[in-house]
Amino acid sequence: MTNFSLFRRAAFPALLSAFLCVTDAQAELGGTMSFTAAAPVSLLNGAARMRTSVDAGGTTIDEYASSTGRIFAYTWQGPTMPDLRALLGPYDASYRSGATANLAAGRELHAARVARPDVVVESGGQMRSYVGRAWLPDALPAGVTPDDLH
Repeated sequence: MTNFSLFRRAAFPALLSAFLCVTDAQAELGGTMSFTAAAPVSLLNGAARMRTSVDAGGTTIDEYASSTGRIFAYTWQGPTMPDLRALLGPYDASYRSGATANLAAGRELHAARVARPDVVVESGGQMRSYVGRAWLPDALPAGVTPDDLH
């Protein structure tokens, strides 16, 4: 195998991923938006910043942060569910507790809304077509509502 062939096999996928901004490196709800990846876009007159990435499963994930960089929400749409445990971070246990209560109450989780005092998660869809959003109600910047997260 020539050096060029080895380079093509090893480097091309990495370069392609970088070019397409494909990444699964996100922070978590309540964490700080990293500025090492793609630059965020300012929204709502500077009240929020949003950065879009694509996870390993091909799902588009929008990360929302306040002007201070604190991540207050995620939205997603794509062929696979994102890693909610990673996105929710310290709020995952609260979400799972609410999801368990919904299931026990006979509510379906294929189109679910889990509203806890500290975190709200809405998720739905069917195989190869998932959508959802998660946010911290107390961390929404002034002037930002859940309806702004899409």
